[in-house]
Amino acid sequence: MELEILGMNFGCVLAALADAKIPEKGCLLPLASKLLGYCIVAASTTVKLPQILKILKHGSVRGLSVASSELEVVGYTIALAYCIHKGLPFSAYGELAFLLIQAIILVGIIYYYSPPMGTKTWMKALLYCGLAPTVLGGKIDPALFEVLYASQHAIFFFARLPQIWKNFTNKGTGELSFLTCFMNFAGSIVRVFTSIQEKTPLSVILGSAIGIVMNGTLLGQIVMYQKPAPKKEKKRD
Repeated sequence: MELEILGMNFGCVLAALADAKIPEKGCLLPLASKLLGYCIVAASTTVKLPQILKILKHGSVRGLSVASSELEVVGYTIALAYCIHKGLPFSAYGELAFLLIQAIILVGIIYYYSPPMGTKTWMKALLYCGLAPTVLGGKIDPALFEVLYASQHAIFFFARLPQIWKNFTNKGTGELSFLTCFMNFAGSIVRVFTSIQEKTPLSVILGSAIGIVMNGTLLGQIVMYQKPAPKKEKKRD
């Protein structure tokens, strides 16, 4: 019995259930991996929305690292281009496309609420706009592609460090969104499982593992530096 939808084979599961049997591990795990992969892709469409809305609500980027957001854009661009170039199934990397779009919007908002942009900032933005289409289009040497992808792990690592250090020195997380960090953390955990099931390159799995560590650190800082709500004074008669 074959019933395939979006690369997901429901046939073996339905056949086992029809015979009142528990589906075999070799049938269930690939299906679960695909389903989780598409769930990650769907959830990724709103990952950075809490952070964006928090900034817009308060009109402030207090406590946020511009460098972290900029490096994220570069990292997502390289990772997305590599996965497309390798011909991986969309369920294995689809969230990168939505995260890249949101990361670019977030950087734009941070620029808007930050002090006036200097020449250096404009140069960085123009350089990215000039190189990104070439990288995403895969119009670079394959060997260079591998080097770029290997470097994106370091990029994501160092993208989190400025924010982590800023939180540490300020003893606070400013406008950093708990929900966005939690979704990044949870997504990284699930992506390790789906990457193993999809038999993606070890470098892809390593990227998700780094995401668990760095996003987990940010999440821990938000919890650790969270200030208790002021107690309301009881009215005296």
